[in-house]
Amino acid sequence: MYRTHANPPSPNPLPDSPDSGLATLLSFAISLFLGILGAVIWSASHHTAPKLNFGLSSLRPLIAIVVGVVVLIVATVIEIRQYRQAKALAAIERLSFR
Repeated sequence: MYRTHANPPSPNPLPDSPDSGLATLLSFAISLFLGILGAVIWSASHHTAPKLNFGLSSLRPLIAIVVGVVVLIVATVIEIRQYRQAKALAAIERLSFR
């Protein structure tokens, strides 16, 4: 009996990557921490009171764009790798049944 797929389809489309919700929350938390830390360091070097709302209001669109681009690139690389692996396994399977 011949199989139609080299590998059975996975229920998770990106099995090698972490959960996207967890990655989103982690990237938001790290970027928020770095923004607030930068504001505190900047205010300490200028001897003024820190403006912590700058970390939320001004950096938010920039951080969202950077994280979005990084996630898009990583997801694309993973999808291309999985496509090539499935293609290679299908070719090996075709050759093995000759």
